[in-house]
Amino acid sequence: MQSDSIVIIPTYNEIENIALIISAVFELKRPFDILIVDDNSPDGTADKVRELQVQFPNRLHLEVRQEKSGLGIAYIHGFKWVLMRPYEFIFEMDADFSHNPRDLVRLYNAAVNQNADLTIGSRYIKGVNVVNWPLRRVLLSYGASVYVKLITGMQIEDPTAGFVCYRRRVIESLNLDAIKFVGYAFQIEMKFKAYLKNFKLLEVPIIFQDRTRGKSKMNSKIINEAIFGVLKLKWRSLWNKKHF
Repeated sequence: MQSDSIVIIPTYNEIENIALIISAVFELKRPFDILIVDDNSPDGTADKVRELQVQFPNRLHLEVRQEKSGLGIAYIHGFKWVLMRPYEFIFEMDADFSHNPRDLVRLYNAAVNQNADLTIGSRYIKGVNVVNWPLRRVLLSYGASVYVKLITGMQIEDPTAGFVCYRRRVIESLNLDAIKFVGYAFQIEMKFKAYLKNFKLLEVPIIFQDRTRGKSKMNSKIINEAIFGVLKLKWRSLWNKKHF
């Protein structure tokens, strides 16, 4: 049966997690299809997905890009692929179980029952719900959220969240080729552009669990992009509205 929902999972060297996360999504009572966008992982992540496609025909999809060029670019690739197919709900989720696959159903239900255009799995809507992060990283992430709210005016407690559900009309309304950022700033940019178009954004509380397998992709370049990218976003929204 064709699902109306698809989960885009970008990967780079996620061989330790990929089979487990795919199985966890397909075990949910509500059907979700999956699109893996792999940045040509040298550890064989894409090969494992190809093996699993035999087990999950027409539900598990794979796009392999030629190089590692950033989270945002991988998602844009995935969005364009999805828009050529009849999916109504488009999810972003990490491969490393920092996002609980069971919360996909909660994000979906919130979108349907509360007529939201973008539902956000929020770490901060009810306190700080992060497990296994050092205090420094918690303070950095939470501080970034406060900073983004101050600069953009969005009343979103977790604007850098990467666990989200978009209605198709949101993605269709955006100029995907004008998306500038690739790391945390990509997540902020997508939410900010949806906010400027007056789509309904809704946060759903989740518990974020730091990865236990594999290696984090966080680095100082990604953090710097988020800090300065927010200022650029706000400036462009005031003086160059055609990009929005």
